[in-house]
Amino acid sequence: MAKKTAHDDLLASVTLAVGQEELLLDRAVQEVVAAARAADADTDVRDLTSDQLQPGTLAELTSPSLFAERKVVVVRNAQDLSADTVKDVKAYLGAPAEEITLVLLHAGAAKGKALLDAARKAGAREVACPKMTKPADRLAFVRQEFRATGRSATPEACQTLVDAIGSDLRELAAAVSQLVADVEGTIDEAVVGRYYTGRAEASSFTVADRAVEGRAAEALEALRWSLATGVAPVLITSALAQGVRAIGKLSSARGGRPADLARELGMPPWKIDRVRQQMRGWTPDGVADALRAVAEADAGVKGGGDDPEYALEKAVVAIARAARSRGRG
Repeated sequence: MAKKTAHDDLLASVTLAVGQEELLLDRAVQEVVAAARAADADTDVRDLTSDQLQPGTLAELTSPSLFAERKVVVVRNAQDLSADTVKDVKAYLGAPAEEITLVLLHAGAAKGKALLDAARKAGAREVACPKMTKPADRLAFVRQEFRATGRSATPEACQTLVDAIGSDLRELAAAVSQLVADVEGTIDEAVVGRYYTGRAEASSFTVADRAVEGRAAEALEALRWSLATGVAPVLITSALAQGVRAIGKLSSARGGRPADLARELGMPPWKIDRVRQQMRGWTPDGVADALRAVAEADAGVKGGGDDPEYALEKAVVAIARAARSRGRG
């Protein structure tokens, strides 16, 4: 969950949301906007990408208003701002306007570090939005989601939900919301199992995610769990195909911002970020090998082989090997 690491005034002049977890970044923005609109229902919200904030734009947006309205200015991917625009932002940090809250979303890496440091030095309220890569972090996230609703869920229920849904925080948050809305009393493992165990889409894409990340053992474990809970093999081959094709499409695309690539490739921006992380280690030959493995598995599960489970295991291992093809001689 997002962690506040500085003062907690949601209406502070500047809020700095740092990290790469899209759900947490969005929530950091939503919290500020909600607080601003609670103070002034007519609050004007301007939500901009880094390429929309050109030199001079911030001065225009933060200039005194004839109606003295409250305003929230959100800048996404602040690490990608041009040098001239960074100068504008730094100047603004030194003398922020009244009744205006500037929200900077920054990935937190080395790129754009000067702006990150300047915002911190200026005393910005900071919200940490780190990528949750560890199962323990996602488990803690689910527990916090239930606590935030005032509802009780057993530890086994939380673990079962993480196992069923996987690594996508938006799906985990949505699952908690659904359970809270539909179920009375304490939410236990049996309830979660009834709703989510064996959910084909979630479990099949978990297999694909682990495979394209080169994590063969985890992919095989997820595969066996999926098959044991009744997921159709054809759904798993479909998920594997989508995962490999996404790697191929993004690796051959022109460089650009996630929003631009999303439009070009027909993927949501959050998926662009995920696939970028997954494609490390892949080569064009690796993508070709993986696609052949998926095609063979697809034929195997549709009647071309005697053992669909073995066909899937073989494909998963081949994809995971292909994901580590870079650097191998």
